[in-house]
Amino acid sequence: MSTINNQKDVKEQYANAGNLNTRISIHQKYSTNKMGFGNWIFSNYKISQGLKVLELGCGTGDMWKGQEDLIKACDRLVLSDFSEGMLENAKANLGDCAGLEYRVIDIQNIPFDDESFDVVIANMMLYHVPDMNRGLAEVQRVLKKGGAFYCATFGEHGIMEFLCKALNAYGVEDNANKNFTLQNGKEILEPFFSEVQRLNYEDSLAVTNLDDLVEYIYSLSSMTSLSSVPKEEIREVLAKHVVNGILTVPKEYGMFCCRKASFF
Repeated sequence: MSTINNQKDVKEQYANAGNLNTRISIHQKYSTNKMGFGNWIFSNYKISQGLKVLELGCGTGDMWKGQEDLIKACDRLVLSDFSEGMLENAKANLGDCAGLEYRVIDIQNIPFDDESFDVVIANMMLYHVPDMNRGLAEVQRVLKKGGAFYCATFGEHGIMEFLCKALNAYGVEDNANKNFTLQNGKEILEPFFSEVQRLNYEDSLAVTNLDDLVEYIYSLSSMTSLSSVPKEEIREVLAKHVVNGILTVPKEYGMFCCRKASFF
């Protein structure tokens, strides 16, 4: 797929928050780790008073809800996204605050000077970047010496692997985007940062209402082969995996905490 088409597909998929909210809601309702992935991610940030922070691919900004103290602690916080629609949702969710900015930004061409930020964040989005090396080079460029880069992602043995096995009879294949996962992320990041640490978030889904999981499945762009299959039929297939009223779905998520060298 060409770079242009890939960016077009991503922009269409995230043009508004509908599908994304469907995917977020199933995690909120059924995750067995009650800390919450967003809270866990924030617990690993090292953001102290007066730092300048850039988030790339902020989406709806939902993870920043309830983080008002951290927002105010930042001397400058730029929340950005490739999608104007997502950024509008972020503005609606978080409103205005001193030092808080909203910008439409492509990670491959970050419009800031060298060494502008103490912290850069890019959660659950690097696998969409057409030119990964260019994007990471841009992150490294705008980071100050000794600055931190945080990037959460998924693993290759989680929800998609489970669903593809369960729905294999319908031609569903595990064609999930594996451009940047917990398995290959460290190798991709190491050329750009002096330190790269992988952290794992232990979790799973315990689904009690299969209709929610069906809606989640149909919100995924990788499940287009099911477009002509009645949802009730998919529900019946999933029901075969229910034990004691619960369908357990594995999850594999985590993040990388990186550091830019403090010297050249």
